[in-house]
Amino acid sequence: MKTIVVAVLVAAGMALSGCNTVKGIGKDVQKGGQAIEKAADK
Repeated sequence: MKTIVVAVLVAAGMALSGCNTVKGIGKDVQKGGQAIEKAADK
């Protein structure tokens, strides 16, 4: 359980550091949604 929490926090930190603007956050969310759609299609 502890490792999952650490992994999520690290991933969130990396995602937030990669997008400095609201527009950047939108692009990141969109890419995440596309990845989920591709996984669901399989």
